[in-house]
Amino acid sequence: MTTGLDRETLEGLYDRYNRREFVHPDPLEFLYDYDELADREIVALIASSLAYGKVAQIIKSVAAVLERMGPAPAVFLRASSPRSLEMKLSGFKHRMTTGRDLARVLTGAKTVIERHGSLNACFTSKMNAGHETVIPALSSFVAEVSGESGGSCEFHLPSPDGGSACKRLNLFLRWLIRKDEVDPGGWKGVPPSRLVVPLDTHMHKICYKYGMTKRKQADLGTALEITARFREIAPDDPVRYDFALTRLGIREDASFDQISG
Repeated sequence: MTTGLDRETLEGLYDRYNRREFVHPDPLEFLYDYDELADREIVALIASSLAYGKVAQIIKSVAAVLERMGPAPAVFLRASSPRSLEMKLSGFKHRMTTGRDLARVLTGAKTVIERHGSLNACFTSKMNAGHETVIPALSSFVAEVSGESGGSCEFHLPSPDGGSACKRLNLFLRWLIRKDEVDPGGWKGVPPSRLVVPLDTHMHKICYKYGMTKRKQADLGTALEITARFREIAPDDPVRYDFALTRLGIREDASFDQISG
């Protein structure tokens, strides 16, 4: 197993690729259109929920949902009932996700927002100073949103309790908690130091190749192990290099040759 992901290399990748010019096509780009945090966190939930499959279809699907919601998703959601959400999203389909599935996720989010004031406030209410990562809070957050959804949301809102790496939910958290040229941030009360790497097969392949893990499953245990390794390099921001690293092998201009070892 080779190594090469030292601080110098990672900072070089960050400086090169952690820029908005390298975001498209990525569902993250939809968040840039919303200045109001109330809108942005809803858009982040939708975009992350649909962030599976081919990226071109993800972009098309997220755009289709947001078009139906209008220019102010928070206002739209506040005025919607579970039934009207299903009707508004009727006919929508993204791979395995139907309009009804997404309406359930949004119904759960609407109830949580009414109870706490925002998704941010709900999540921070689950945080505990003794927790090393966001995972315990994420489990409680998922349980509350899913419990108010009116149906099963296990695929779109998987719980870490089942061992899932929860890649899409950890993307959702990265987008809203970190703030730099790529991640727009906005959430308060959750330190970036507790974030967990959004682990999918591509990120797992990179981290396995370069010695950040010996585990062969892209599950929660592996995500936590990789996060711990990155925390040794960037204690206050262990997912700092996530976006830059995931450009490798995807973009034609981002080669693994930039990593030594």
